[in-house]
Amino acid sequence: MHGAGLSVNADRRSAPRLWDADWHVLRALGAALRAALADPELRPAGARVLDFGCGTRPYEAWFAQAGALYQGADIEGPNEVRIDHEGRLDARDAQFDIVASFQVLEHVWDVGQYLREAWRVLRADGRLLLSTHGAWPYHPHPGDFRRWTAEGLRREVSAHGFELVHLWPVVGPLAWTTVFRNLGLSRFLRGIPGAGAPLAAACAIALNCRAWLEDRLTPASITADNACVYLALFRRGEGAC
Repeated sequence: MHGAGLSVNADRRSAPRLWDADWHVLRALGAALRAALADPELRPAGARVLDFGCGTRPYEAWFAQAGALYQGADIEGPNEVRIDHEGRLDARDAQFDIVASFQVLEHVWDVGQYLREAWRVLRADGRLLLSTHGAWPYHPHPGDFRRWTAEGLRREVSAHGFELVHLWPVVGPLAWTTVFRNLGLSRFLRGIPGAGAPLAAACAIALNCRAWLEDRLTPASITADNACVYLALFRRGEGAC
């Protein structure tokens, strides 16, 4: 259970390169996360944070820089908190101030179990900071089960005891269709011996610049309901369902 929707490399997720085919989405998601860390509703300074499905822990340093006490949880790897194969966390009730989840939810079959565990380990009035895909190519890790609209994500998470505080839509439809073409072209070109890799990098730079421009031209009202990724901040409510 780890966030592999965009990349499995921690450095690339937190510091994408212009010649990476998914640069525009990773850069925009990073900007949204930095905005969330600065949001007075989150209050990361001194907070106990659990990254639920942390994978390669790409944003650990960002939480540390914000003054948070970060711990990771995953099925694999030497993390502070273990997740069993039923999806249960080896953690006490109300142990954390913030639960973070980045590109994990689409890989979780039992979303209700995942959200109930997040609710359980959060203190009263704790925060859930969660990102997942509105649109992205199929990417099993080991499974890939669903995509969300903004309304669907809000309602599903809210149904499990959370209240939406803020939602950041990341990358609009003009840009993400270009990113998808970039991903496909990159895979094709990198299969060509010799010149394939540098040609893929050059094409990625051109298409990333196009995607950046397309996002600048897309009205925010369109991106709000048609984003590639949604980053959402929720408050723990009174009771989980």
